[in-house]
Amino acid sequence: MSLLPHTGYENLLVREEGGVARIVLNRPDKRNALSLELIEELIAALREASTHRDTRAIVIEGAGPAFSAGHDLSEMIGRPRAFLVELFDRCSIMMQTIHEAPQPVIAKVHGIATAAGCQLVAACDLAVAAEGTRFATPGVKIGLFCSTPMVPVSRAVGRKRAMQMLLTGEPIDAATALDWGLVNRVVPSEELEPGVLELVEAISRSSAYTVATGKHAFYSQIDLAEDEAYEHCERVMAENALAHDAQEGMTAFLDKRAPVWRGE
Repeated sequence: MSLLPHTGYENLLVREEGGVARIVLNRPDKRNALSLELIEELIAALREASTHRDTRAIVIEGAGPAFSAGHDLSEMIGRPRAFLVELFDRCSIMMQTIHEAPQPVIAKVHGIATAAGCQLVAACDLAVAAEGTRFATPGVKIGLFCSTPMVPVSRAVGRKRAMQMLLTGEPIDAATALDWGLVNRVVPSEELEPGVLELVEAISRSSAYTVATGKHAFYSQIDLAEDEAYEHCERVMAENALAHDAQEGMTAFLDKRAPVWRGE
């Protein structure tokens, strides 16, 4: 069922359709620069979408010619320290909100994704990019090192590749982003939407409860020492195995039938 677009957002277009929450960054004249106001709205939109039981995936995309050019530099000139601290803190919360959502969050990327825009792609659980998209962390070129963007970027592409992006500020193309692990798929521009929907459909075939459990466990263990990660995931799997959908899924597999998920 298609729902009317959500109202109350000045910098986003938000709608839900077919189990997918669409969040469109809507500042095309500014290359979807991440102003503090947009960041606050994106946090709210992510949290709202994550509460809807029928939502199986959240897609973030950009209106106009670009995904996002990063922070809105025009609102950072001559501002007091308190404003800048709040700006970067709220941006970090926005990125963490992506990981906290039970649904997978997919970046649908075209044009450019630079600085905090590249950070947003790296923070999403999955990313599909159109051919011709370029990614960069160019802050070093303007005297403002991309320190917060490097948090998810370095975790996605590894130390040496992240340092190359951060120290040179030079862009990488979509094929390189795929090879380095910044995105999952690269497709022709006209196939960007179908490419995203293929991921959504694959995710939607599984239990929403199981997907949410696995996503939360992934981010909980990823930075732990190996023995701690195993200990944590042992507990997660034991609890997961007791859930209705796990019992149903295992039984259905043994009975050679399709499972009937309840999302619990």
